[in-house]
Amino acid sequence: MPELKPWQRPRQLWRQLPKPPAVKLPQVSGKLKTWQLTAGAATVGLAISAGAVAAAGPWDSSGQRTAEREWAASQEAGGGADHAGRTPGRAPGTAPSAPSVLAGLGAPAGKAPVPTGRALADVLDPIMKDPALGPDKAAVVVDAASGKRVYDKHADKLLTPASTIKIATAVAALSSVGPDHRITTKTVIEPDTKEVVLVGGGDPTLTARKEGRYTDTAASLRALAEDTARALKARDVDEVTLSYDTSLYSGPPLHPISPNENITPVSALMVDEGRLDDSSSGPATRTEDPAGDAVRKFEGFLKDHGIRTTGQPGPSKASGRAESLAKVESPPLSFLVERMLTHSDNDIAEHLARQTAIAAEEPASFDGAGKATRAALEKLELPVGDAEFADGSGLDRADRASALLLTELLDRAADPGHPALRPVLTGLPIAGFTGTLVDRYPKDSPGTGLVRAKTGTLTGVNTLSGTVVDADGRLLVFAFMTTGTTDADGAQKALDHMASAVANCGCRA
Repeated sequence: MPELKPWQRPRQLWRQLPKPPAVKLPQVSGKLKTWQLTAGAATVGLAISAGAVAAAGPWDSSGQRTAEREWAASQEAGGGADHAGRTPGRAPGTAPSAPSVLAGLGAPAGKAPVPTGRALADVLDPIMKDPALGPDKAAVVVDAASGKRVYDKHADKLLTPASTIKIATAVAALSSVGPDHRITTKTVIEPDTKEVVLVGGGDPTLTARKEGRYTDTAASLRALAEDTARALKARDVDEVTLSYDTSLYSGPPLHPISPNENITPVSALMVDEGRLDDSSSGPATRTEDPAGDAVRKFEGFLKDHGIRTTGQPGPSKASGRAESLAKVESPPLSFLVERMLTHSDNDIAEHLARQTAIAAEEPASFDGAGKATRAALEKLELPVGDAEFADGSGLDRADRASALLLTELLDRAADPGHPALRPVLTGLPIAGFTGTLVDRYPKDSPGTGLVRAKTGTLTGVNTLSGTVVDADGRLLVFAFMTTGTTDADGAQKALDHMASAVANCGCRA
């Protein structure tokens, strides 16, 4: 018998999903209950210990993300004591709502059956024949507990992944840079001068806004200006020459598809992802000069705190003798990964890829990031093969990946031996709940709440890759890819149908 590859070896049995007494999914018709909506949220917690859950995020003792549980509970009439005041105009009932779906994470492994390839083929093969999926397609389903491939159609075929390449970007960044890493934006002053340099560290989420989504967690340019002004006044300085340093990055700043409302020129210094409106996700009008816009806003904030500037701010490079004035730090990389995956954020993706390049001592450019991403995945012994990482976001049609690689990336993130990769799972959009899947699954779909998946869409390309809980309570990992589609809406519905079919399948032997 040939030796198994690292990604083919069996996993610990404790990763199997405990089978609850009422986990069987309904047919497509009929209203989903709270426990059905929250089961998918609970399942993701299986990859980590109960102690890690308590320390790492908004999870309850059963492994459910509390925000998702509360949202699901609010959809049912009657509410419950645990949700008083959370649904406007609805008084809570006396009975507790959102009952526990799964046993706590410390409980013994369950015995949910592994689906068989033949049973999965019975439900997936007919959908794979849908003409809307186009001529080139691939599909893989893997049992997360054992690592066993249970469904396979053209697993090794290289196709255009579109935004599902962000899964690779996330795994590479988390494994090489680390989930706790924070990106620093700082100010320095050159010795014996009054030249202050705003130094970009590659944080696209640095914000100049006073309020709005994510402003409570993002690094603040306003706070950096206030701290810088305080440091200058301590030096008896109230007038400076201001410049900015973007030398951390190299190579062309423009993505091959630029100019485009989906991505800003990639600069080590920008605020609010270069957006020229109040949005925090999705397409938006973008600045063509992200660093220049950032330094001009910073200049205004300095003036608000009594620091005058002379001349116009221009580009420069801080010397090795420059003295620190102030700094702000981004949220942890784990948070940035989740935000990137949930909203399919192209700007964050490209900057995370460059953080991977910096950690690998490669040039922080499109080319350097691609080399570093490949190296990071190969170090994890993943089946990279001839995959191409032309960018970190998936906007470049030169990207290539196999369905096997996408499933193994997610399966590795579910492996308790790699806890740093957990945000790859928790950041996936949830069908009917969050991000790019919020509107794709109706309430009566068997995939609602049970499918977590990264979407990928370009003209002629539709992909979906993530996790799903089947009707027997088994956690499965999947990747469905298609290239050459001519009916984008039909292809998207067919892919969603495939994921829902797995969720609705009691595909035991």
